Amino acid sequence: MQSRRDFLKAAGLSALASSISGCGLIHSSTPDLVWGVHGNRDGWLHKPRVAAFDTKDNLYIADLTDRIQCFTRDGQFLRGWRTPALNVDGPSGLSVDRLNRVLVADTHFYRVLVYSPAGEILMQLGDGIQGQEKGRFGYPTDVVIDKAGNFYVSEYGENDRIQVFTPDGQWVRQWGGHGYAPGEFLRPRAMAMDEDEQIYVADSCNHRIQVFNTLGKHIRSWGRRGVGLGEMAFPYDVSLGPEGDLYVCEYGNQRVQKFTTEGKPLGLWGKPGRAPGELNNPWALAVDSRGAVSVIDSNNHRVQRFRM
Repeated sequence: MQSRRDFLKAAGLSALASSISGCGLIHSSTPDLVWGVHGNRDGWLHKPRVAAFDTKDNLYIADLTDRIQCFTRDGQFLRGWRTPALNVDGPSGLSVDRLNRVLVADTHFYRVLVYSPAGEILMQLGDGIQGQEKGRFGYPTDVVIDKAGNFYVSEYGENDRIQVFTPDGQWVRQWGGHGYAPGEFLRPRAMAMDEDEQIYVADSCNHRIQVFNTLGKHIRSWGRRGVGLGEMAFPYDVSLGPEGDLYVCEYGNQRVQKFTTEGKPLGLWGKPGRAPGELNNPWALAVDSRGAVSVIDSNNHRVQRFRM
């Protein structure tokens, strides 16, 4: 049964949609495609949490069963593999670099695993021992690379920081720290890097997006907790579209927002629920080369694709 709190939250989002739909900022709730079968078989999903497209628009998804599975953009299963050890919470970060290597934040084993597209482990960042020292991780959440091939790894826990490693895994630098000020984090959940090598960080428990250069200099931030346009509740993932806009998946508000890279809100999609166009604690999203957004509707065990 829906709680009063959930009911009021849903009603508030509906009222928000009604109030600003005349401005053209609310997009159709009808998805282009909904796919996913709940279960543990190949091609099925159990609480999918992270996802990314490769250069061929194949979609890699990791779920709570420690599987990384590869699908076409339309949801046809292609192949899959498991991480080396069972993790009851699964990986919480996944990206695909320009070489089509699959970069997985193996969160509760305190490491980052780099795979070939076929699932062969190519290298590992971190020694698998939890720590605050340089080169060790608390709970790594995501990884991106720059044009030179350097790795940027976000993590939470005691650290709440971003660490940088060379292409062969040597530690370079770090920035961040636990806090509320610009440049500090409360559980940085995900990252995206644009063509100018600016890094967009979903600072989830600060309910904001922070932007940095590759040296860790803070450039700008936007967002605060709330349900209004431009406000957020636990942003869990960010992804850049082919036209340069930033898409933010909100776990708390159970929706997707679209922004310019300067932080201007451009629209909302989704609301709480289980019907098509509704979301149940979404963890992640990915944007393909055609500009379509695939949101990982985690507790509905499915993927929904739409355009904004």
